[in-house]
Amino acid sequence: MALSLNASTRLLVVAPHPDDESIATGELIQQVRQSGGEVQILLLTNGDNNPWPQRWVERRLRIGADEQRRWGERRRAEVAQALAQLGVEASALQPLGWPDMGITNRLCEQLVPSLATLTAALDASQPNLVALPALGDHHPDHGAAHVLTRLALAQWQGEPPELLAYLVHGRESGVRGRVKLDSSVGLHANKLAALACHRSQMALSGKRMRRLADRAERYQAVRTAAAEGTMPVLPWQPSAALHPWLHLIVADGRGVRSWPWSEAPLVRDGVGHYVLHAREQHAVGPGFAKLYMNLPSPWIFDRWGWCEL
Repeated sequence: MALSLNASTRLLVVAPHPDDESIATGELIQQVRQSGGEVQILLLTNGDNNPWPQRWVERRLRIGADEQRRWGERRRAEVAQALAQLGVEASALQPLGWPDMGITNRLCEQLVPSLATLTAALDASQPNLVALPALGDHHPDHGAAHVLTRLALAQWQGEPPELLAYLVHGRESGVRGRVKLDSSVGLHANKLAALACHRSQMALSGKRMRRLADRAERYQAVRTAAAEGTMPVLPWQPSAALHPWLHLIVADGRGVRSWPWSEAPLVRDGVGHYVLHAREQHAVGPGFAKLYMNLPSPWIFDRWGWCEL
């Protein structure tokens, strides 16, 4: 499916961290601007919980609150430079300053104020096109950003926009409704120039960042499935050996609920799948579930992540 852009396009990019806007939507942003449309960037965090690049760049081991805050300010400045490279004015950036690596906690503990903040941003920008992280992105901030954005859109009183999901961390599998974005050598070169503005990240991870940005910009058109009056079947069948450490989160318009796996409202169906009974049969609006292991680990990415119910 091809994407149609024109002077009436109002694009809102939901970016969990500085550099996501360039990696995932650098060419889309340029095309909207070239077509005469408007672009707004909703930056959820300052990317300040990013210790290893900061240790590398600043040649320090200890990173306290002051150093972390300074790093976030640096990354915010880099976003402004990247957006200028992409032809977007500084006033288009809406930074929220939420905790880096903390969007899932914010979803669970501060759902109502978080949705109020997002609906206010939607009121301000009135988008008819929203680019948001894919639900299946392995970074926990990205998956949680998708859930929060979708729940906010379900509450929003404005005209429902077209939704395009972008994937940064992970691989596409079984993607339907893929949206094709035409490109050019010039657009791609300028996108890489915008990425280079994120010097704090390029210093340590430049090769990986360029590899991510070099991929063609592909999006999934997000469609909310119609309710079928059945209980949702979860896509996971975790090993019984992991059950003591597993937790399940469910988030929808009613709020957020969580359980240890052994206490979750689940039953097995005839073929061994887990069926969730935590959601009303005729619930209105989207609903999401996340499976995760409640153990400390240096590995930041999700193993199971989120699914839509």
